[in-house]
Amino acid sequence: MPPESDERARRKQAAAEHAAAAVRDGAVVGLGTGTTAEYVITALARRVGEGLRIVGVPTSLRTERLARSLGIPLVGLHEVERVDVTIDGADEVVPARLDVLKGHGGALLREKLVAVASEREVIVVDDSKLVGQLGSRCAVPVEVVPFGWPVPARRLEALGGRITLRPSSAAGGAFVTDNGNYILDVDFGPIDDPARLAAEIKATPGVVDHGLFIGLVHEVIVGGAHGVEVLRRA
Repeated sequence: MPPESDERARRKQAAAEHAAAAVRDGAVVGLGTGTTAEYVITALARRVGEGLRIVGVPTSLRTERLARSLGIPLVGLHEVERVDVTIDGADEVVPARLDVLKGHGGALLREKLVAVASEREVIVVDDSKLVGQLGSRCAVPVEVVPFGWPVPARRLEALGGRITLRPSSAAGGAFVTDNGNYILDVDFGPIDDPARLAAEIKATPGVVDHGLFIGLVHEVIVGGAHGVEVLRRA
């Protein structure tokens, strides 16, 4: 992946700052994973230092380490009855429906669990992530159990996908999620019916979850050339 441009980083940071500024005192906040979410976490930590009272629910070990290092109080998802708002990034967003593709940071399962538990799911992106159809630029990440992973892989191929077992960037072999699973990056091309495909993937034995977030997002904050735009579910 090419390095991020200064302009793209500026747009992401502007959107992240906008999202963090809207978090209310006393909130339970789901903390997403990835470079955009890290801008949000940094902005929230600054507000915590100024007196904002929140507790964060991290969606990955990486996020947990960052948030702790910046002084954000944390709890596990099992320790709270609700999450007021989760702020996360995304790999692709369809503006018309707020359908989202996520998971290229490797945390899709925990991200989805926290999203489902949230009263509001807020996605922060720069405008390069906006697409007409999910799958236009990115493969769909699918988390699978390591045992017999070629079995769900063959089923996903039968659904029309081209499979890549995600490699580890450091240790060699397969990438392993925080949950001890593998990720298959499945290229379906542009997806005509993401809700149907999401159901078919989830029904595959050996699949734990996938990166299609359909009907879960309430708001998308987009950083663009002319500032920040807020898209809300109709």
